[in-house]
Amino acid sequence: MPKAWSDKDERMFEHIKDNELDRGRSESRAEEIAGRTVNKQRRKEGRTPNETTQGTGNPHTRLEERTKDELSNRARELEIDGRSTMNKAELIEAIRAAS
Repeated sequence: MPKAWSDKDERMFEHIKDNELDRGRSESRAEEIAGRTVNKQRRKEGRTPNETTQGTGNPHTRLEERTKDELSNRARELEIDGRSTMNKAELIEAIRAAS
């Protein structure tokens, strides 16, 4: 766990990790999910220098439920041209076409 995390963040991490382990996830996957969740909460509360996510969102959620930043990051992974000028709907359409 990063040193920048508060005691509350660490408790949240352990709680989420335990829940994911109970759901049958592997140790490493449970830690990844817990860490991402805690960091997302820290970003939301403004307690981290990164204001936006650097990830692509949960792959099990619909594209419409992801943020524009997450969609843009996914489009970068897929090497979609013109992604920087696309709005959210255009990104979703381009990602579906490329996948």
